[in-house]
Amino acid sequence: MLMLASASPARRRLLEQAAIPHRVQVSGVDEEGIQDSDPMELVKRLAHAKAVAVRSSLADESISAVLGCDSLFVFAGQVFGKPADAGQAVDRWQQMRGLWGELHTGHCLLPGPAKVSQDQWIACVTTRVLFADVSDEEIDAYVASGEPLRCAGGFALEGLGGSFVESLDGCYSNVIGLSLPLLRRWLPQV
Repeated sequence: MLMLASASPARRRLLEQAAIPHRVQVSGVDEEGIQDSDPMELVKRLAHAKAVAVRSSLADESISAVLGCDSLFVFAGQVFGKPADAGQAVDRWQQMRGLWGELHTGHCLLPGPAKVSQDQWIACVTTRVLFADVSDEEIDAYVASGEPLRCAGGFALEGLGGSFVESLDGCYSNVIGLSLPLLRRWLPQV
């Protein structure tokens, strides 16, 4: 059984859709306390911290592995987390429309508490995202839905925002929250 160290409902849905048995425990890690100027390194550090925090609190030997993840969206060299408010979401969408950005997801897989192994698997998966050249009216309607305020980068590929994504270069599931192909390669090693 996999333990997902994440509060993300999108990550839970991905694991459910892939029929990967799992449970969820939120890490409680203070994300603001972890810093790195390189977004790719930052997401790996955050994913590792979450996985370590959850694994250290586990006693259930039925847990074979702990997965921590964290995502950041980078556009024009700037990190775009969740928009602070509707105004910021509109501003970001006006900047992003018709252009490419990068979604970085850090992944950390640790053996469960019954394993004596100190092995760990850590990686950042990057997917490039091309946004449609949407109108101001489309942006306003999307932001009014509330969805962009709950998502890194201000969009949800699996939600209403999916219709505003023209193309992806890389892993589809990574944009939603975790790379299922990466996890498929890692799980047999635990």
